[in-house]
Formats: sequence, C-alpha cells, structure tokens
Amino acid sequence: MDKELAGAMISVNEEGYLTDLSQWTREIGIEIAREEGIEMTDQHWSVIDYIQDQYRNSASLSLRSLGKRGPVSIKELYQLFPDGPLKKSSRIAGIPKPASCI
Repeated sequence: MDKELAGAMISVNEEGYLTDLSQWTREIGIEIAREEGIEMTDQHWSVIDYIQDQYRNSASLSLRSLGKRGPVSIKELYQLFPDGPLKKSSRIAGIPKPASCI
C-alpha cells in the first residue's frame, strides 16, 4: 500500500515498513521517527547507517549482533529506540522487519 511521507509517496507493508529501500530518504526517516516518538540525533543516525549497510550486505540483523558489532551497545539501543529497538530502528532505516523480530 502507498503512504505519503515527507512529500513523497512510498510503498509500505501492513506494519508500516518500506517495501523498497530505494524510496528511502533521510527526510522520510525523520518522519517515521516522529511517528515512533523519536527525535533523531547523530547517535540515532549512526545506528540507521549501520543497519542499512548490514541490510545491503545481506547480513542478518538481530538485537544481539547489532549490540555486539554496531555503533552502540544494547543498553544504548534501548535508550535510543525504546520499546522495540530493532523493530523501530529497522522501520526508520527503511528496511523490512528483521526475521528475528516477532
């Protein structure tokens, strides 16, 4: 289904995840973050950049792998993206919901 964000029409699934990463822009990420109640900072963007890089390299994402190899610890992920850090950060990053998220 289509949704308008940051002045652009994007394709999303029923859970609000983009279905085409090529439609993602930083402005769209900011709008999605606002929907999640998150004010983006440089630390948030470092996580988003890391997640997108991992996705583009076909790496599987989990909270544990993100906390071990990512730019911040698991504790920091929960502070940056409360109530579901991997789900929220993935949605903001414009990638499909990771298989490890239920």
